[in-house]
Amino acid sequence: MAKRSPSPEAVTAWARLMRVSRQLVEKTEDALKAGGLPPLAWYDVLHELAEAGEGGLRPFELIDRVLLAQYGVSRLLARLEAEGLVEKLPVSDDGRGQTVRITPSGRDMRRRIWTVYGASIAELMGDRLSADELKTLATLLARLRHPPIGN
Repeated sequence: MAKRSPSPEAVTAWARLMRVSRQLVEKTEDALKAGGLPPLAWYDVLHELAEAGEGGLRPFELIDRVLLAQYGVSRLLARLEAEGLVEKLPVSDDGRGQTVRITPSGRDMRRRIWTVYGASIAELMGDRLSADELKTLATLLARLRHPPIGN
């Protein structure tokens, strides 16, 4: 594969995407902290487990769905379990395997986090871009994802 240099436009877009992404996450984390709530990563895991339903997810499935590294997910799951927000269940056909499932307390925590998280999304994005601009942004970002996703 030949080495290619990015265009100036690609460099500018990349830099802005990275900076804005970091700023949006930091502001959301600050709002959660001010509300006495746990970090955004907790919501990410609790959300995926809630979406998975009563069957839960195997840890490797969860790793594929969240933005954390494997070691981060393992530590976070241990913390969430200690807080009573998730439970680990043995997998019947795999003696070493586990399924992780959200508990009722986890569902409640997810709702509490969403109250602040959703307000942050509304303030940081919804109040600054029109509905058409938000659709365009979502479409463009979907094209950058691997594999790309449809609208």
